[in-house]
Amino acid sequence: MRLPEPPLLVVTDRRQARLLLPALAAAVFEGGGRWLLLRDKDLARAERISLARHVIEIAAPFGARVLMSGDVKAAREAGTAGVHLARDGDPAAARRTLGPSALIGLSAHDLGEAQRATAGGADYVTLSPVFASASKPGYGPPLGLRTLAEIAAAVALPVLALGGITAERVCDCLAAGAAGVAVMGQVVAAEDPAAVVGEFAGALHETLR
Repeated sequence: MRLPEPPLLVVTDRRQARLLLPALAAAVFEGGGRWLLLRDKDLARAERISLARHVIEIAAPFGARVLMSGDVKAAREAGTAGVHLARDGDPAAARRTLGPSALIGLSAHDLGEAQRATAGGADYVTLSPVFASASKPGYGPPLGLRTLAEIAAAVALPVLALGGITAERVCDCLAAGAAGVAVMGQVVAAEDPAAVVGEFAGALHETLR
């Protein structure tokens, strides 16, 4: 399945965000982002579904795609474009629930997890942490560009670089074989998320041109 353009996945975290999530989503789309993952898994299920539906309405005029993290049934109920699963998630089961047009991703932190995502039928995998990241401190030392390149070359699905990604590092990540990048704190904690998204989108367009 073709990834959204630009291949920039913005992951939410309302605890870091300076804006309420609907306003943050609007800023992401206004800045040129077309792909948003609602990650706030600690919200009550009904609240997550309501939030997702609201953000989908905001995304519609931009043609942007909204995913939900983890809860496949809630994603179906909310009507999101797909779901992003934890490393122990089941992409094949998610596909059966959400259908062939759903965009399904899976988090990976090593080659084995990335290969399992491929075998399970995921559309893409996020690989983290590529660089040191305050947002993802619990997954060990940074993998680095060499490991990113090795894993991107070894799996048959798009790999998004995640963890410590800045607009200045986009070119290096894509040169290493990443299909795109995923970001959280760089965008959600920014004073002007739209401007930061614009920087990422510009770097992606320039590198992919």
